[in-house]
Amino acid sequence: MTKKIIIIGSGFGGLGAAVRLAANGYDVEVFEKRDKLGGRAYVYEMDGFKFDGGPTVITAPFMFDDIWELAGKKREDYFELVPCDPFYRIFDHEGQPFDYNGDPEFIYEEIRKRSPEDVEGYKRFMATTKAIFEKGFVELADKPFLSVMDMLKVAPDLIKMQSYKSVYAYAAQFVKDEFLRRCFSFHPLLIGGNPFDSPSIYAMIHYLEREWGVHYALGGTGAIVQGMAKLFGELGGKVTLNAEVDKIMVDADGKACGIRMKDGTEHRADGVVSNADVGFTYLKMIDAKHRKKWSDRRVKSLKYSMSLFVIYFGTKRQYREQGLKHHNIILGERYKELLRDIFKRKIIADDFSLYLHMPTLTDPSIAPEGHESFYVLSPVPHLGSGTDWREQAKPYRDLIMQFLEDNYLPDLQENIVAEHYIDPLHFEGTLNSHLGSAFSVQPILMQSAWFRPHNRSEDIKNLYFVGAGTHPGAGLPGVLSSSIIAQDLIAEDLPVSSPRPKAEPTPVS
Repeated sequence: MTKKIIIIGSGFGGLGAAVRLAANGYDVEVFEKRDKLGGRAYVYEMDGFKFDGGPTVITAPFMFDDIWELAGKKREDYFELVPCDPFYRIFDHEGQPFDYNGDPEFIYEEIRKRSPEDVEGYKRFMATTKAIFEKGFVELADKPFLSVMDMLKVAPDLIKMQSYKSVYAYAAQFVKDEFLRRCFSFHPLLIGGNPFDSPSIYAMIHYLEREWGVHYALGGTGAIVQGMAKLFGELGGKVTLNAEVDKIMVDADGKACGIRMKDGTEHRADGVVSNADVGFTYLKMIDAKHRKKWSDRRVKSLKYSMSLFVIYFGTKRQYREQGLKHHNIILGERYKELLRDIFKRKIIADDFSLYLHMPTLTDPSIAPEGHESFYVLSPVPHLGSGTDWREQAKPYRDLIMQFLEDNYLPDLQENIVAEHYIDPLHFEGTLNSHLGSAFSVQPILMQSAWFRPHNRSEDIKNLYFVGAGTHPGAGLPGVLSSSIIAQDLIAEDLPVSSPRPKAEPTPVS
């Protein structure tokens, strides 16, 4: 006998759980608030351009392969991944570039150009991050931390790996050049963390990139979303778009028994998986009377990640001679102080560090012929800062675009033919993210593993969490790992007697 599982939200955590559960014989239905699937991986289309709304750095591609293998299919029949080389081009505040990829000798030579004495230190750094990677990712990323004993078991290893140090401090032990220290420790910013606060276990991201590379999906990240949606439909899964959930219903036994929509309609289920923001789910979707452990006070006491200001823009001119690569990171001179402004002081600074995405270098199909596609991302404080983005957005946009025009993209603004931007108000209002945080719960030591909101709710039976705010955290490998955890917990709590036969594809409604 099968069981009905409802999934709220269609980010990669939700889609991963949906496909996994459908492949294992569950009757699965996804409810998505917006008019397209993808969550933060929403695709904006305008004037012949396709702009990926969110994640663009694809690492650990085998995790997608595993999903298709579980369904008896091949991932490459649905979308194509191509490697990025270099992984990133990182610019210092004077515009000098540093590249790195998966070739150790190439990286050693890049380091040697800037700081020859740091080559041996980098080798030692990589040797130690391998151990962190094997413990933090290979062994623990897809294991739930549901009790304090789970944490105590790994505590000796965490101490041995110096997890009490920040990623920056950990890298600084081995590398002396200040810019190179930043190059090898910026990765927590990709998952909502401050390199000066995030524990050293997140240094494994650099090793993970070296292990499996950085990839791009032809057609954009949205092509992965489309591939997962197609696979889900082939497994008989159902998707309902433009469907905003108001409440998670809880029965007299304290079990999640379905959802109530904004329009008042109800849908019953044996279990519910929330891919919505954890803070929003507890505060807005579950009545306080059902929440003893996750009270409003506790949810609000968590530290939440920074937000983002992102500008998507297309130009009628191509910029192939400007020394840019597919993934570009521009680190400002006032890097540490800027991050303090964002995470601690929560103020909008006049300077910034940026991520500049230029996917048309790899994939011209996402822009009209002869045009160029970009997005530029700037970390900013979440809405706890009190910033009025209705007033601040346009001046901040102008500041960023003028900086790019002055330093990287000549005559930029007279060549823009398509543009859209999002700010913290978008993360709060459209993506239902508490405080407009872009990555939900901030990855600091006391909010990692067992200290993070759990994948199985302690308050409500048969309620599960996937996505950035739960264990193991943000980033594609993290949210896909959370979908594995949810699959395993549901199989334990709500087993099905036998896999149901594959149904005909269900159309998206």
